[in-house]
Amino acid sequence: MSVSLWCEEVEEEQGPDGGQDKGRGTGSAQVRAAWDPTVSGQRVIQGLLHMEERYMPSILYITLIQRDPKRREELTKWALEVCCECGCDEAVFPLSVSLMDRFLSASLSLPVSPYCLTATCILIASKLTECENVAADTLCAAAEHSFSASNLREMERVVLATLRWDTAAVTPQDFLPHFLSCVEESKGREGNSLELLSTLRRHSDTLVAMCVCDSRFLGAPPSLIAAASLNSALRGLGDKESGQLAHMSQLLTVLCQTEITVLQCYSEMIECALRQRLGDGLQGFPKEKEEEVENERAGTPTDMREIDF
Repeated sequence: MSVSLWCEEVEEEQGPDGGQDKGRGTGSAQVRAAWDPTVSGQRVIQGLLHMEERYMPSILYITLIQRDPKRREELTKWALEVCCECGCDEAVFPLSVSLMDRFLSASLSLPVSPYCLTATCILIASKLTECENVAADTLCAAAEHSFSASNLREMERVVLATLRWDTAAVTPQDFLPHFLSCVEESKGREGNSLELLSTLRRHSDTLVAMCVCDSRFLGAPPSLIAAASLNSALRGLGDKESGQLAHMSQLLTVLCQTEITVLQCYSEMIECALRQRLGDGLQGFPKEKEEEVENERAGTPTDMREIDF
């Protein structure tokens, strides 16, 4: 049997606005390897499940944040805006928030400049997940120069020392590709199925970002957040014919090793949070336009920036 060592890396197409390099200031295309099915499956999922508890914040920190979530949500929303403006990969935002939560869980006190801490976590996350990290000057400008590049580098040393350089945390984004791969195998590889999987990934990314911002999901394992987000995306797209949704929900419970009632509970929490976010976004509309917006709105959004966080 012949074995090919060819790496199928492709350069992502750049749009008129710079695409993935927006905010980077380099203009060079990023090179990504194609999805490798040999690094997926139950063995990989088991490894992620085994490691995810290691990167959970402490119970004390979770309790304190859920009592007063306003400050954390303010920082996470700002981090989401920065990641979107810089064209970061979807994995950068949840990893940066995980780093921030773990640092605050260890110190239990905000630094003098909370935005400098958040920007530092974005910088570290982009270094870990992207070929070309977000520039320090870009992060300083995003915070209206409330801190300098030297402050950012010093905070980076503090965060790395506090976390003992253990920065490659497990996030919901690590589980999504593997869950989707199992869903693909279950549904088949028809053309409409591939299109559905692409839509599911976008919607799941949106819901995961919303959960990362919402402190009510702070104590939930990343695997459960990923599974519940994917389950909610399936429900929002109306994929319910012939008991297909029930089958997918059962598959997800097996993959993340939880009970069906727990998965359904978190799925309903996500849908409730989504309705709340979308409802808040409608408050500024005149009454005669609310019905029109409600009728045109999809079950789940296709882009995280369409949600008023």
